[in-house]
Amino acid sequence: MALINEYETGQSDTRPWGKWSVLATGDGFGLKRIDVAPGQLLSLQKHAHRDEHWVIVEGIADVTIGEQTKQLRAGDSVFIPRETVHRISNPGASPLVFIEVQLGQELRETDIERLEDQYGRH
Repeated sequence: MALINEYETGQSDTRPWGKWSVLATGDGFGLKRIDVAPGQLLSLQKHAHRDEHWVIVEGIADVTIGEQTKQLRAGDSVFIPRETVHRISNPGASPLVFIEVQLGQELRETDIERLEDQYGRH
């Protein structure tokens, strides 16, 4: 199977919860910086084609993976296997910044199945 990576280094987008930017890409991987504004959260979601590793670099994160939720701080990391329901939120008063490493045969922004979203994106 051919590798598909639709991300480009320097690509970025603003979302209701904050913003993301692509730091690097290659065969089978993408590296993003994700900034989550205070009090905001990403959708409860899963991905069909990628695993993700999150490394918290600034702030506090409440991370849900499957049925478990835990709080992470700078230096902490988690692994999210493909097809696993997950979410991250910023319960703090300052910005949350984390690095997301995506690994998979197909990497595209449309590989998001939103199960719950406070911004009405389904």
